[in-house]
Amino acid sequence: MASTIVNAPCTVPSVKGFETQNYVGLRPISSLRFNSGRASTSGRSRGLFVVRACERHDGHVKKIEMSIEECEAAVVAGNAPEAPPVPPKPAAPVGTPVIKPYQLTRRPRRNRKSPALRASFQETSISPANFVYPLFIHEGQEDTPIGAMPGCYRLGWRHGLVEEVAKAWDVGVNSIVLFPKVPDALKSPTGDEAYNDNGLVPRTIRLLKDKFPDLVIYTDVALDPYSSDGHDGIVREDGVIMNDETVHQLCKQAVSQARAGADVISPSDMMDGRVGAIRAALDSEGFHHVSIMSYTAKYASSFYGPFREALDSNPRFGDKKTYQMNPANYREALVEAHEDEAEGADILLVKPGLPYLDIIRLLRDQSPLPIAAYQVSGEYSMIKAGSVLKMIDEERVMMESLMCLRRAGADIILTYFALQAARALCGEKR
Repeated sequence: MASTIVNAPCTVPSVKGFETQNYVGLRPISSLRFNSGRASTSGRSRGLFVVRACERHDGHVKKIEMSIEECEAAVVAGNAPEAPPVPPKPAAPVGTPVIKPYQLTRRPRRNRKSPALRASFQETSISPANFVYPLFIHEGQEDTPIGAMPGCYRLGWRHGLVEEVAKAWDVGVNSIVLFPKVPDALKSPTGDEAYNDNGLVPRTIRLLKDKFPDLVIYTDVALDPYSSDGHDGIVREDGVIMNDETVHQLCKQAVSQARAGADVISPSDMMDGRVGAIRAALDSEGFHHVSIMSYTAKYASSFYGPFREALDSNPRFGDKKTYQMNPANYREALVEAHEDEAEGADILLVKPGLPYLDIIRLLRDQSPLPIAAYQVSGEYSMIKAGSVLKMIDEERVMMESLMCLRRAGADIILTYFALQAARALCGEKR
């Protein structure tokens, strides 16, 4: 490699006392003289620094035997240099049958034969930006562990929550969704606490927006955390969940959350017509910029148990099958999706996640809107329990389950694994 000559006089005051012998690849040449940038045989002697890019740190210079032109000429003349030999074919184990290779037009395994090739052809990717982190909050100052959800807590809204959001933010999880544990004394049959502007959720939103202005905050819109009956809507004396009256309350709840600074309103109640009504209520109050993520296909699932323990929101009687969807139904999800799109939803959500991959794919194929999936508490707790019992590799199963949700078509995933998975993706070991 040719040396590069730097035409800089070594009399510059800022480098006075410069000891060239202390720097590899730099040495003064006193045999050349120059004046005004031109070589000269007269005048004051000024040293030049010659930078030899090929010089090694041990002071030895690699010998250059041939120029590029000489190398090319040698190859053209048939004198190509020797390369390492072709490695021998690996031996098969003893007893392997000797057969004539099958004449296959295509062998898909060719694209899977090395980590580099597998990475090149990977169809689905996942990053912390795909996660929405569900966080439970309460009025207390201490963080209370949730027995059915190892690693999850009811977080004190002023301290523990802020610390958890900061941890998530540091590894790229920039979206959260809040779920409140409301004191029983504030619950009522009509759930009026849901739209208290100084209630737990609005206060928390304002606090988080003050500390993390760019944090994307999703909120849950439903009456069950605030209802003394534990249902998502107002319950008539004969046990019927009242639809339109409930929607009226949900609109007030949505506006209260938007006023506090929520970015995405998420009605999870499954009442008919609530998306259109909430959109109209938000727009009438000037919150045109606030998005709606509708729980479009929320099934009456048995996977919600740990969540209901976390919020103490089990129904006081009956079940939620008159408003949440039948797990046996597939086409009905399209009915809900078409209605939500028409009413102004910005995001469609499927809940639960992994047991309903077919529904996620159905909505992905039928709708241009972003699709969300909720990896619910039961899914989370089963993976945690399997890990405790040493039946599975927790991190591998966690990442595989999340990748499956992405592969099925989910753009974002609500998951209690958000922080743990983001750390795994960032290569952090905790």
